Amino acid sequence: MAGTQFNTKDRILGAAESLFAQQGFAGTSLREVTSRADVNIAAVNYHFGSKENLINEVFRRRLDELSERRLGALQVAREQHPGDLEWILAAFIEPALALSLDRHGGTAFVRVLARAYAEKDERLRQFVSEHYGHVMREFSKAISACLPDVSRESMGWRLDFVAGALTYAMADFGHNKRMAAVNEQAHCKRAAQELVRFAASGLQAKPDHLRN
Repeated sequence: MAGTQFNTKDRILGAAESLFAQQGFAGTSLREVTSRADVNIAAVNYHFGSKENLINEVFRRRLDELSERRLGALQVAREQHPGDLEWILAAFIEPALALSLDRHGGTAFVRVLARAYAEKDERLRQFVSEHYGHVMREFSKAISACLPDVSRESMGWRLDFVAGALTYAMADFGHNKRMAAVNEQAHCKRAAQELVRFAASGLQAKPDHLRN
């Protein structure tokens, strides 16, 4: 019975993730989710209770693992490469880009993530902030320690820009599409390397008060 419940819940999450990626949150009804998952509305109510909770759980099942990977990589960077900004950035960027290679819905979730930025859902933002804000705070602390001359306000702006560039890269919106001769893993690795260098340069830009 437990296995059946897990499969039902997983099917609902998969269907919701796919539909949210295609149509957005507001544009997707629970009826469409139940139709694609081949379940009735009672199953959605049983497992999630509401559409808002379903949206939150779509994020939770991806972001729990992503957060764990990021924090694990950050710990390694701090222990083995203390004070190295690029290693800290790699710990933040590489796990996120690797998610786009996940054949089990990773690509769809990346589009869902882009939708979340575009639709400006305040309840979803609050959920993400409450449950995963500590991850960004840890990275902010580590990056700020490398750049003591950058003010807290400037650092906030710069980290927002890094996160935005990462979301853009994850969604593969850019012009540098993967060539046929390059496999996905190699393309992802190159994207991560370029983004780490780009982000490091932006973060290290001299504050106004230190410019000649």
